[in-house]
Amino acid sequence: MLGPILRLLSACGGVWPTSPAPASSGDASASSEGRDGLLWWRDLARCHAGDVSVAVAQANQVLEDQCRLESAPPLGTVVGVFDGHAGHDAARFACDHLFANLREACSGPQDVTEDAIREAFLATEEGFLELVSRLWETQPDIATVGTCCLLGVVHNRTLFVANLGDSRAVLGRKVGRTGQIAAEQLSSEHNANQEAVRNELMAQHPDDPQIVSLKHGVWRVKGIIQRVLQVSRSIGDVYLKYAQYNTERIKPKFRTSEPFSRPILSANPSVVSRDLQPNDSFVIFASDGLWEHLSNQEAVEIVNSHQRSGSARRLIKAAMQEAARKREMRYSDLTKIDKKVRRHFHDDITVIVLFINYDLLAKGAAQGQPLSIRCALDY
Repeated sequence: MLGPILRLLSACGGVWPTSPAPASSGDASASSEGRDGLLWWRDLARCHAGDVSVAVAQANQVLEDQCRLESAPPLGTVVGVFDGHAGHDAARFACDHLFANLREACSGPQDVTEDAIREAFLATEEGFLELVSRLWETQPDIATVGTCCLLGVVHNRTLFVANLGDSRAVLGRKVGRTGQIAAEQLSSEHNANQEAVRNELMAQHPDDPQIVSLKHGVWRVKGIIQRVLQVSRSIGDVYLKYAQYNTERIKPKFRTSEPFSRPILSANPSVVSRDLQPNDSFVIFASDGLWEHLSNQEAVEIVNSHQRSGSARRLIKAAMQEAARKREMRYSDLTKIDKKVRRHFHDDITVIVLFINYDLLAKGAAQGQPLSIRCALDY
């Protein structure tokens, strides 16, 4: 009976500890979870790396963002943010499979390494390609769905960050003796609006002068007017990786008219590792929906200047307030706008703030019980 209940909770975006935890006023894992309209949050929970705050705001008709956190031996604390585009299928697939593939890749003597993380991403990409192949005859549009993927792993005292697309991980680091906070971006973004990404694409496709083009003031891959075509790396988007899926069976708005012999997009993540230091306070993992409206420094200052509880929800509210300001409207009016229409004002926004307990990590003394958090909810 337990299996169906857990599957139901997962489908509803539920959050549950993997084993019972005592609820007391001093226990971060007992902090509040809630919903308000198109906003869901878990204000604070305790994990092996420290504390975590999670929140998601829906803007699309069907939520395209997904997020997940698993905290248990032997990997430690693993965080994932999946920003889907052209649909939710690829984001949900990656959210379902990347963590399991990571456990498999790290199960041998190599433990957690940058190569093991890349292996997990590749296995997830291959799994989604198999799904597309099976569904191609009956559901060809599955070939046009993709997702950005941002993964963070705190293993012992090492932080690994892997990224595909334009989600972002930003470290809040104490500087000096005054308690000031500095923002340090840990992830590399793969968006054609960045000159380095355009140069990389042109170097990889020397025979294609149209690999990037400027359309309506925005740089895009292959010039197609779709948000996905701003990113150069993703899970999915199979129609831009294998020419046999770039046919008349998919919608015209996705098809590229010129044939291609090599994949246009890549599923190879950028991966960095960092030895955590005592002044490393927290990491903000968030989808592009947050960074469209807040700078790195603004985000870390918001987190640093308030209590930990509710940090993720506070960041989303700040981003939505800025989105409302840009449209010369009140925040309270923006929150009344329904999903799908809301997408004209802001994207889905996912935020996970991971507070690092360096002292416990240094002692090798993981705190709290195993924890699993996942939000995959629609209203």
